[in-house]
Amino acid sequence: MFGVATVDRDGRLAEAVVLAALGWGVGTRLDIRVRAGLVLTAADPCAVFRMTRPGQVRIPAGVRDWCGLATGHRVLLTADPAAGLGAGLLVVHPPAAVAAMVERFHAAVLDGGEVR
Repeated sequence: MFGVATVDRDGRLAEAVVLAALGWGVGTRLDIRVRAGLVLTAADPCAVFRMTRPGQVRIPAGVRDWCGLATGHRVLLTADPAAGLGAGLLVVHPPAAVAAMVERFHAAVLDGGEVR
């Protein structure tokens, strides 16, 4: 499942369809970490962060800083409900990560600029 969200001034991402697919409700504890420039978010009963509103995840300021996320940035969200021992995984792709993926894909597919 995929979606797009905008980072608000408090670091919140709102995308009801993608987050609903994960089955996380208000109060669900979330482990939020950075890996290779992506923000990985998984349900974890021992985690510090929580879902505070339906369809909304808040990315902590330190994580936003590490990934270069700022207010107004559009991010790609991917959800894998079966990942993480069935608790689900949300991956936030910051603009730099999306740009890198597109560049690699275009280089592989376009092979010198021509569509084949």
